[in-house]
Amino acid sequence: MSTIPTPTTRAPRPVLADLGPLAQLRAGRLARRLPQLYVGLFLYGVSLALMVRGALGLAPWDVLHSGFIQHVPMTLGQAVVLFSFVVLVLWVPLREMPGLGTISNALVVGLSADATLAVLSRPDAIASRVGLMLGGVVLCGFASALYIGAQLGRGPRDGLMTGLHRRTGLSLRLVRTGLEVVVVVIGLLLGGKLGIGTVVYALAIGPLTQLMLPWLTVDLRGPVDALPVEP
Repeated sequence: MSTIPTPTTRAPRPVLADLGPLAQLRAGRLARRLPQLYVGLFLYGVSLALMVRGALGLAPWDVLHSGFIQHVPMTLGQAVVLFSFVVLVLWVPLREMPGLGTISNALVVGLSADATLAVLSRPDAIASRVGLMLGGVVLCGFASALYIGAQLGRGPRDGLMTGLHRRTGLSLRLVRTGLEVVVVVIGLLLGGKLGIGTVVYALAIGPLTQLMLPWLTVDLRGPVDALPVEP
């Protein structure tokens, strides 16, 4: 007598929840979420530094940061922190609410970038520089998935993007592209660094983060405004 295999039930996909600051903390699993948040933010700063030392082009916002520091006595990491808080001011008319991850992002990424730049020098070999650039892009995708998946608040720049999306009705892709074009143009006018790494980052960071996010999202289960994380 043959047996009929019973169908297996697939585990539900993890969800990203649109929660307020207090609800983010009350959602639980902080023993995992807090370390994941800060590891992700630290690695994000490291990824920024890798691209700087690769010297083959920076991420769009870092083109702006690198141009800005040519005119003020400030490190790159300090510029990242400064512009993070400038962007947070723009959240006010958009009525975006910062969370723990938002404020932590504004501080930790810049400090981590400066710490990494202090111990990492630029190599002469082009192969090494390409490796740093590519490694920086991949690490940035991983770090982004880590801190977003911790579900403790958007980063300042991400919140600006989603806030403009909600207020204007434009697609997230269009809003993000528009913001990045603006910051790159301003950065170039200030003398920022644009290169092939900028193009690689723009093309790869979205797919990389999208790929890794389902693996790293801490599923809080049951929030009202939850959306499934696409693979």
